[in-house]
Amino acid sequence: MTESTEIRTAALPPVALIPLSQHIGAPAKCLVQPGDRVREEELIGEAAGFVSANIHSSVPGTVKEIREIFLPNGMKTQAVAIELSGEFSRLGKESVKEDWKSLDLDSIRNRIREMGIVGMGGATFPTHVKLSLPEGKSCEYFIVNAVECEPYLTSDHKLMLTRAGEILEGIEIVRKLLNPEKVIIGIEANKMDAARHLQGMIDRMGVKVEVAPLKVKYPQGAEKSLIKAITGREVPSGKLPLEVGVINANVGTCFAIYEAVVYKKPLVERLVTVSGGAIKNPGVFQVRIGTTIRELIEECGGFTEEPEKIISGGPMMGFAFFDLDTPVMKGTSGIVALTKRDVKRSRMTACLSCGKCIAACPMGLNPTKLYKFLDFEMVGDAAGERLMDCVECGSCAYVCPAHLPLVQMFRVGKGEMRKNAQK
Repeated sequence: MTESTEIRTAALPPVALIPLSQHIGAPAKCLVQPGDRVREEELIGEAAGFVSANIHSSVPGTVKEIREIFLPNGMKTQAVAIELSGEFSRLGKESVKEDWKSLDLDSIRNRIREMGIVGMGGATFPTHVKLSLPEGKSCEYFIVNAVECEPYLTSDHKLMLTRAGEILEGIEIVRKLLNPEKVIIGIEANKMDAARHLQGMIDRMGVKVEVAPLKVKYPQGAEKSLIKAITGREVPSGKLPLEVGVINANVGTCFAIYEAVVYKKPLVERLVTVSGGAIKNPGVFQVRIGTTIRELIEECGGFTEEPEKIISGGPMMGFAFFDLDTPVMKGTSGIVALTKRDVKRSRMTACLSCGKCIAACPMGLNPTKLYKFLDFEMVGDAAGERLMDCVECGSCAYVCPAHLPLVQMFRVGKGEMRKNAQK
């Protein structure tokens, strides 16, 4: 089946299961208990520190229970189950648009924080933190990541075709916060319809934003790869993009910023691509946070056959999971259900020392050396080989003729490094 060209609105979940950890950083502190009545967009989880994010109810209703669940990345977190009932405070009603240009910088940044905005490209880093410039630092380039280079995913593409004006207004809000010298939207050349649409809207609005079509190449959307492609600058190992005068944000994040600042709308819904050979009617859906994957797949007419693998995110950087009652979260860019024909199942052998993984790595790492260090639990040696520079793009594992679980091993190793750092 071919994917629908329209954005479809998913049905409201009868019970929204809303995790309290949907972001990088400390999980939100739960503010409700079973039996409580909550309104649509009510704060139910308070950010537990600077690097954390608020969590809001995506539906009105009654808190049914608070229980622990596993997320697709293997993390365990508390989740609030809210049984749908009562009147919506925003859905189906006209929202009041605010003149954000009269707000000062702290008010804009605080609103982004209060509305729980995080990176929508999958990283889920709290946006108010990213947009808070440290003293003595300045932003020369603000780069909007509209690359969406993962196979199957088309949410950002559809967003640009349908919400270009709102995206650009979100970019202007960020411009006010960062005062960059240049604002550039990086977009792969296979989305020229979206690039032309954005350029037309830029001309009509009279904003100073450049659209930069880029070579179709995976992983073009990785933060450091995108910076190199657009500016020619390389982010030093262990440093943030701001070290070379750059701040990045996903195109979906810019749209979420627009809704948060202009309409005071928390991040309670997002676009999700549901695709893959096992999906009967693939498409892009507007989905309330807390909707289960099972309900979303039912919206697509179910499976054409039993899937061999179901992935949250894209097939290269996403996480395989098995529980269809896992909820959609702020960082859920897509659900990909693959058939046996789509999945390469091969027996793992010893490393062949062929060097294909080295040639494929966009960060210039030696994946086979890293793998061997981690296989022998030599985490310190792996750190010395720049393990933390790995962007987990999956290119090395994809080309490996020995079928070694390279990315999985690197994720485990990076987790051990973080634990050691905390100790």
